[in-house]
Amino acid sequence: MDTPFYSIRVVAERTGLSPDLIRVWEKRYGAVQPVRTPSNRRRYSEREVQRLVLLSKAVAAGHPIGTIAHLPEDRLRALVLANGHGSTHGPGSGCAPHCAFVEEALDRVARFDEPGLRQVLNRALVTVGVQGFLCRIVAPLIEQVGEQWRSGAFLAAHEHFLSGVLRVMLGRLEGQLSLRAPRLVVATPAGQMHELGALLAAAAAAQVGWRPVQLGTNLPAAEIAGAAIRCGARAVALSIVYPADDPDLPEELRKLREFLPGTLAILVGGRAAPSYQTVLDQIGASVHADLRSFCDVLDGLRRYR
Repeated sequence: MDTPFYSIRVVAERTGLSPDLIRVWEKRYGAVQPVRTPSNRRRYSEREVQRLVLLSKAVAAGHPIGTIAHLPEDRLRALVLANGHGSTHGPGSGCAPHCAFVEEALDRVARFDEPGLRQVLNRALVTVGVQGFLCRIVAPLIEQVGEQWRSGAFLAAHEHFLSGVLRVMLGRLEGQLSLRAPRLVVATPAGQMHELGALLAAAAAAQVGWRPVQLGTNLPAAEIAGAAIRCGARAVALSIVYPADDPDLPEELRKLREFLPGTLAILVGGRAAPSYQTVLDQIGASVHADLRSFCDVLDGLRRYR
């Protein structure tokens, strides 16, 4: 079990993980520790192969690699079984290709490697298509960068770095939008400084026939409402990510509803949005935990006039 024997190519075939992802999990998270041959080639034991299989299944079940990479095998096996993945042997399920792209992209963000990040994201876009790219690559990547920032592993600069790259790339995905498409104002309310969720929301809206108007971060209710009224928007989308306990935000949300026409819809998403559920219910806003439900509501609003 502990005799290092397998090359990274063989390990990739047996686990379903890409060689690049195996290297990232090794270098960044210390998930496995292969020995090196005199020619500096990696060699993995059977135990490490099975560990990678467990990690692959656990990641596919939704556990971030950063939080499980150092768990012992018995804990990993319990996680996998608890999530209904059945057998803990054999190739990993569900991690490739999109999990591999997310982990590779996260590694490029950690190193501020802009060319490398763009390359990974472009490969992901070609592989999984636009909708898959937004839902299965960009959304999890944003979530993981946020987790790394909250844990202190990333700087705020890492998030700004990713924002800059995504702003250009997602802007291109919006393409040539019809001038007759309904307008959607996208912003973060006062006190909310994180824009990645808003960028993703705008790109997703463009894919279902809307013309997003991106206003940026930390905007007072009067500014958001003024922009929506002046551009003739049919809906406003807000990203609420952090903090989850801002005592001033509920009043800002009430003001926004007061300033907007009663027929104009308010859609809200982001990690911290559920923390403000009471006031969001009061103002008649719809809260969305994922891009699919967000796009479904937008599609219904666009069809209904």
